Amino acid sequence: MFTDMNGVRRYKVGLHTHTTLSDGHRTPAEALAVYAAEGYDILALTDHWVWNPGGEYDVPLADGTVKHLSVISGCEYDAGGGDSRRGVFHVLALGCQTEPRLDRSIQKDESLSNADRARLFIEKTHEAGGLAVMAHPAWSLNTANQLRETSPFDATEIYNSVSDWGMSERPYSGLAVDELAADGTYLPLLATDDTHYYDGDQCRGWIMAEADAVDSLGLLEAIRQNRFYATTGPEIHLERPDKDTVRLTCSPCVKLAFLSHLVWVSGRIVRGDGLTEAVYRFKENERYVRAEVTDADGRKAFSPIIVK
Repeated sequence: MFTDMNGVRRYKVGLHTHTTLSDGHRTPAEALAVYAAEGYDILALTDHWVWNPGGEYDVPLADGTVKHLSVISGCEYDAGGGDSRRGVFHVLALGCQTEPRLDRSIQKDESLSNADRARLFIEKTHEAGGLAVMAHPAWSLNTANQLRETSPFDATEIYNSVSDWGMSERPYSGLAVDELAADGTYLPLLATDDTHYYDGDQCRGWIMAEADAVDSLGLLEAIRQNRFYATTGPEIHLERPDKDTVRLTCSPCVKLAFLSHLVWVSGRIVRGDGLTEAVYRFKENERYVRAEVTDADGRKAFSPIIVK
């Protein structure tokens, strides 16, 4: 549990984690211990094609204390190999009440395209009561058209740690996010790990969800309502004091940025030492604004999208 600069209680949430049940390098129990030691409150174990039903765990820590960790159900379904020309789609099924009715044999069904398979992943996730998240669009080289074709997914990753640590140098999916938003698709934006190796890809991306919203609405609804911010370290808040203005506040950072579908805007970037706030006014014809901040260690945080 964390109380932010505005006095709001927040849960630290990890939403993309692999174990030895698929291609991860730690057992489920070892994974829980890693994340509990870093102060996480909620975790999803999302092994490939292996649904984890979740549960409540009291995890012993090295200092002799015990950390309670809520594990929500999770799985990652994938279509396509490594060739982006045929479409590569990975979908996280989070918080499903029952296991999605998906069989791995559909990977070999030649009547289905990879986009067809992705739509099935999303459909069956929704039927099971879960949240369908498009994983690492940048890593998968997903175009905005591909993402439109596979909708309706509920959220997307804007940051994915393993795509930075050891896979492709493509951890950041802001381009796809902004291309979708330019056409009016405003998605909740998640920072995640996608932990596989536990040699530095763990505990690098998470969301800070409003505890009251999670307790009253549930985590999935809190995500749908953007009652969280996404981060690799800094704290970030974006509010709209009036219809023409957004106000950014954050923990001390060296760069504050406002992004939208407009290619170039004067005054969009603020640089300096110990920056903690900035104000931005919507420009003519600007449809939305989101914000990102970078601290002195290069860590980033990502606000939800605010629609004009």
